[in-house]
Amino acid sequence: MAEKLGFGVDIGGSGIKGGVVDMETGELVGERYKVLTPQPSTPEACAEVVREVIDHFDWTGPVGVTVPAVVTKGTVRSAANIDPGWIGTDADALFTSTLNRAVTVLNDADAAGLAEDRYGAGRDFDGVILLLTLGTGIGSALLHRGTLVPNTEFGHIEVDGKEAEHRAASSVKERKEWSYERWAKEVSRVFQEYEKLLWPDLIIVGGGVSRKADKWVPLLDVQTPVIPAKLQNTAGIVGAAMASQRD
Repeated sequence: MAEKLGFGVDIGGSGIKGGVVDMETGELVGERYKVLTPQPSTPEACAEVVREVIDHFDWTGPVGVTVPAVVTKGTVRSAANIDPGWIGTDADALFTSTLNRAVTVLNDADAAGLAEDRYGAGRDFDGVILLLTLGTGIGSALLHRGTLVPNTEFGHIEVDGKEAEHRAASSVKERKEWSYERWAKEVSRVFQEYEKLLWPDLIIVGGGVSRKADKWVPLLDVQTPVIPAKLQNTAGIVGAAMASQRD
């Protein structure tokens, strides 16, 4: 039986990366290909780089593309770490026209959540999963038994008078030169708020700081089990490929 393949592209503030995905295992087939994000990172400029990434693999099928933004019905509603010209852009139409194929566009954290739920840290878990990427800000994805609630943006929830990501993003730890112990107190306070609002059964933490989860996750004061993401840099690509194959 031939393997089922998909293709995903992950647009980030610094790089645009893509690859072929084995949809049975969630693993990349070969190496991912990465190109620096154009500056300015306008929708049209990024679309041309996405075409370059796809052409590198001679891929001819449908494609999923992530953007660091809220996406509703294919239209971008916000812009984080990309050009503000994205706001209001019909990304589905732009990419479909530029790439001359079916394209599905979704939020990058949502893509990571889909991938971690099916292939990664949440694979054997049945319940409400909250994925949180702790980086420059806090990205979020909420899933229940594989079904995604898109565009949650929980990083912007106010906690004690301050946005959650202004308290607990890993960038705050770096900027203020906090110890893991000091930072874990802020993360705990934010996660406690998420627990009160959502009652998740599992929290998956992603972002670069998740690679050092052993240094801070045991310090958290929360009821919900917290585990690090498994797919790391491939999660966006894998989740995008999944989205491209959904009806």
